[in-house]
Amino acid sequence: MKELIRKILLEEINSLQEKGKNPCWDKYEMIGMKTKDGKEVPNCVPIEEELLQEAEYQGRKVTLNKPTRGDVKKFKVYVNNEKGNVVKVNFGHGGTSAKKAGEKTMRIKKNNPERRKAFRARHNCDNPGPKWKARYWSCKKW
Repeated sequence: MKELIRKILLEEINSLQEKGKNPCWDKYEMIGMKTKDGKEVPNCVPIEEELLQEAEYQGRKVTLNKPTRGDVKKFKVYVNNEKGNVVKVNFGHGGTSAKKAGEKTMRIKKNNPERRKAFRARHNCDNPGPKWKARYWSCKKW
């Protein structure tokens, strides 16, 4: 009986794949089958859109799409802009430059739901814009 159910399930999944339909959710792809609760089911894994890759920025190797602690602002990230050039995006409050100037650096309190909601509404995080803008990365952090 199990063999028959497995065979039918595999045929159905193969027919979906042949038709161009994915048995997994959006932004997921099927990589083989797995056993879950004694049943064979599709193994759906997220599609890697933002692969970390290296590029050259002003003569040195940098990792793209990976936020790190900043020098001018609190965070920085290197990304490709619409023309394909590597650019540095600074975002966050002050950072080390604010500390040097004697200012207090702001602590982000994103674990407070009211502050989180207000920040996301103020910065229109439902539509964060392109990756080469600071708003995209600030919204991603929040």
